[in-house]
Amino acid sequence: PKEVRIFGLSVSSGFFINILIGIMCILLLGCAENHDSEDTKQTTQIMTEPESEIEKKPQVTAEPTKEPIAEPTTVPAKEETKPVEEPKKEEQLTEAEGNERLKKLQVDGTQLVDEDGNPVQLKGLSTHGLSWFPQYVNQELFTELSADWNCNVVRLAMYSAEYNGYCTGGNKEELKQLIKDGVQYAENAGLYVIVDWHVLGEGDPNTYKEEAKAFFDEMSKEFADKQHVIYEICNEPNGGVNWASVKSYALEVIPVIRANDEDAVIIVGTPTWSQDVDKAAADPITEYDNIMYALHFYAATHKEDLRNRMVNALGNGLPIIVSEYGICSADGNGGIDAQQSQAWIDLMDEKNVSYVACNLSNKNETSAVFASGCSKTNGFTKDDLSDGGRWLYDMLTSEENMESTTQDADTNHNDNLVVENGMEYQAIISNSWESDNKKYEQYCVELKNISDKEINGWEIELEFENAFQ
Repeated sequence: PKEVRIFGLSVSSGFFINILIGIMCILLLGCAENHDSEDTKQTTQIMTEPESEIEKKPQVTAEPTKEPIAEPTTVPAKEETKPVEEPKKEEQLTEAEGNERLKKLQVDGTQLVDEDGNPVQLKGLSTHGLSWFPQYVNQELFTELSADWNCNVVRLAMYSAEYNGYCTGGNKEELKQLIKDGVQYAENAGLYVIVDWHVLGEGDPNTYKEEAKAFFDEMSKEFADKQHVIYEICNEPNGGVNWASVKSYALEVIPVIRANDEDAVIIVGTPTWSQDVDKAAADPITEYDNIMYALHFYAATHKEDLRNRMVNALGNGLPIIVSEYGICSADGNGGIDAQQSQAWIDLMDEKNVSYVACNLSNKNETSAVFASGCSKTNGFTKDDLSDGGRWLYDMLTSEENMESTTQDADTNHNDNLVVENGMEYQAIISNSWESDNKKYEQYCVELKNISDKEINGWEIELEFENAFQ
């Protein structure tokens, strides 16, 4: 079909009706194809989002519990005007050049600063699990992140559990070599690098504490003279583990690193998928310097309550780094919540909090940066990116492209306004995402009775330029 009819019983004079609809475009995704949503003449449709994976992180509440994830509230996606060029062929930096560009970091109060005391804000991207997507750890891509994406950090996410995790059947030597390669690629590209012990499935970081200690002992010896390396010792404690247990784990792992590298920055995760920064603020680690605490969010799930928690923890003197975030729901799927994402970005920029987006992969999920049909591992253009990847690219590279999503919504409201039979209506694209090699689009229909009397038995027809399912 190429049209949708919507029927209604009655609408009083001067009243609005908002209707949310969605369509599945007949579109297969692949590398270097145009995945942008098609324009509509008059728009709209009602539809649920594609099935998501098992819920990972709950909506934050005053006392967080694992609740169902709420549907995101979105605003129209911004029109893209800045194409991604082929990556610049920058020469790799020498070790001396890398050390000059990558000044040694330290923690001063709640701020990350360089060796001269200048505030530093890290902005970049994280890999997905190294066991599953090792191909994205390569020199060309890391150079693109630095030269084209305006990144100054990359995160190497090595799952400790899950399928083929470091402690659950993964090839430890291959994984460690990937870490070592990634650290060198990052230095060559002028990027800081976070070595992430990605606690997730096991919940309690103490489950594989001895393996973590051995891993960080080896890595901190290997990178002792590398001033661009940051250690993240437990990604997301969860499953009911409390801060006392996480802190106890940290107080065993931190001295292992300090024995080899006395002042590297170390990130400690917090309970409830790294949301409980308030618990850490009430009882911080005082035995060691240069410690930061992880806060993670997914914008369609974690909103003002968690932002307020971050502000309060900062106010109580806790150094926070957002070492993982997403612009969709906490399971990595669903639609892009541009409004909430921008609210997070604005706050983190205001507070000089560093942030690292997840993830560098072509996995069939919203949070993946690359389109699911794209097999490239470097040399990306904008057409190779997912919708989320394009949003992140625009945000990281162009402030003016991401000024105010609300302003854009207001600007576009009259593009397809229809007035007939005492009714005024229009359909505005509010979201889009990719799943199962298909393109989904979501629209909001705004209908208003502009006559001076009630209208009964109304009907409107929305015509699209292209067929949909």
